Amino acid sequence: MRVDMSSRKTRALFGLVALALAVHAVNAFAGPGEWPFPGAISTWLYLALMYAAGLLGLLGALRHTRERLAWAAVSTGLLLWATGDVLVTFWIDKMADPPYPSMADAVYLSGYVGVYTGIILLLRSRVRPVRRAQWIEGTVGFLALAALATAVALPAFTGLTEGKVAEIAVNLAYPFCDLLLLSFVGLALGLSRRLDRSWALLILGQLANVVADITFAYQDAVGSYVAGSWLDTLWPLSGVLTAAAAWQTAPRARLDELGGRELPLNIAFASIALGVLMVGRFTTVNDVAAVLAGCALVAVGLRGAMLFRDNLRLLGASRRESLTDGLSGLANRRALMLDLEEAVATATAAEPRTLALFDLDGFKQYNDAFGHAAGDALLKRLAAALETAVDGHGRAYRLGGDEFCVLLDRHAVDGDEVVEAALLALFEPADPYAVDASYGLVALPLDADTAAEALRLADHRMYALKHGRRATQGQAREVLLALLGEREPDLQRHMRDVASLARAVGRQLGLDAEDLDVVVRAAELHDIGKVAIPDAILHKPGPLTDEEWSFVHKHTLIGERIVSAAEALRPVGRVVRSSHERWDGGGYPDGLRGEEIPLGARIVLVCDAWDAMTSDRSYRRALPADVAAEELRANTGTQFDPEVVGALLAVVFDTGRISAAR
Repeated sequence: MRVDMSSRKTRALFGLVALALAVHAVNAFAGPGEWPFPGAISTWLYLALMYAAGLLGLLGALRHTRERLAWAAVSTGLLLWATGDVLVTFWIDKMADPPYPSMADAVYLSGYVGVYTGIILLLRSRVRPVRRAQWIEGTVGFLALAALATAVALPAFTGLTEGKVAEIAVNLAYPFCDLLLLSFVGLALGLSRRLDRSWALLILGQLANVVADITFAYQDAVGSYVAGSWLDTLWPLSGVLTAAAAWQTAPRARLDELGGRELPLNIAFASIALGVLMVGRFTTVNDVAAVLAGCALVAVGLRGAMLFRDNLRLLGASRRESLTDGLSGLANRRALMLDLEEAVATATAAEPRTLALFDLDGFKQYNDAFGHAAGDALLKRLAAALETAVDGHGRAYRLGGDEFCVLLDRHAVDGDEVVEAALLALFEPADPYAVDASYGLVALPLDADTAAEALRLADHRMYALKHGRRATQGQAREVLLALLGEREPDLQRHMRDVASLARAVGRQLGLDAEDLDVVVRAAELHDIGKVAIPDAILHKPGPLTDEEWSFVHKHTLIGERIVSAAEALRPVGRVVRSSHERWDGGGYPDGLRGEEIPLGARIVLVCDAWDAMTSDRSYRRALPADVAAEELRANTGTQFDPEVVGALLAVVFDTGRISAAR
């Protein structure tokens, strides 16, 4: 069940209760007037206010979902206190020899349990997680406030420990429960992110209750309590404030948001405890208050020790994080430079050490093909494998991106078993996007005597190896182009023109060097599969049959197989395969659409179409550039990628390349 009252009705209800509370207060301060019934305000209105507070609190609890049980417990406590007042007024006080302790005392004390339970549930609901340190801070608040209250109030309660055991237990239970309630107030103050209306009303209400209880206990002990006085207004005021708190909504806070309040709160509680002990040097402070104050300071010291330990752990964790790569868990570039400087300083010609720098080849294509999440997962796997491979021989690092490094404890050269193990660890046979690594080795201090020089030289040697691999890739490409030139000289010229235009368009689109190289190679080789098509079909003067078109449509698959036979050209083969896919999904061989088509393939398709339209063919003359541009625009969004078309037109018109259009 969820009670849903409009703001106007809620205010009207609380306004009525506030009016009744004001009447009770006026009667208490000014004395009874000419009322129809004696004691109507001091008794009946008082009890009505106490029960109204409890019932309003229960209605407020029904508005909540997460905190319903907490506010129900607090409101139950209010109703128990009201019931205790009823028992005293209409039963205990009517007896000739009233018992002590009585049933009313049991009901009163049960009310405290309900309020305690509610506050604890509120803390558990609003502040997660509650750690041991926060409970210690709550204990500090409890001990400090208890010491203060004991020092002030206990001297007046000289008869608390006289009488039967049950009487002494109840005598001590009331002040103890009030002191415990104060501790929960202190704990709530400490753990609350801010003093919102809900906490403020609840805390004010319970403080009013504690002040009323302590004042009543003192006045009752010295014989100055008068029923119906101003003191009796504090209890219903406490209930109404608590009920109003149940109607508020408070945000949930995390303890890591509360750090700014911990120190001031601990200082305040420690100052209270220290003040009690200092006052004891000049006047009499009872032993109980002194012990409580001393325990509070001990708890403050314990919390300080925990804080010091936590700061040491935090400092250590911060240092580890500053030296650790967040993705792979390996040591990072900063850690490498520290270790490298130490290695340069300690290595000798007789006992050299080795720096090995690795850069992944093919990772860019793998990442583009499978996505960044798969790329990150691959980097983690390779990092773990690299760390295992060099364990016992040195330390592995990730410098960022797809660069890794190993600092070996001994001299190593090409073919060294640890270097080969590291290369194997950085290999991922993900056909057709296999990933491996190029590397550079530097001996310390034989090749370099500073950390910066060692890293620069390793980088230089690593890229020399990488460029050597690219030279091999270029040789394979030249072989294929030579084959195409022997078979179809005109087709070879067309593919070179398409490659030149694709390079310019790729730069216009902001491709990096590695991606641009793949696009240019694919543009050069995108029709290589046509070498397998018979001349009778390739040069047929008339229209092709469906069967002949089906044969022609296989040339991209054939081209992919030819190009991918060279492992270094596998990324190029993927673009060749998709070079005749259409933006609307009507192309071949896979029917890809939109951004499913590799960007390189989309570039090759547009550049191929432009070159075909602006070149002389045996069956027609070249189209003027403006006519070809209109043809591209007409097929934008169906055959061609709009962004690529825009980039090509910008190249041929806006950057002075109009001559390429003939």
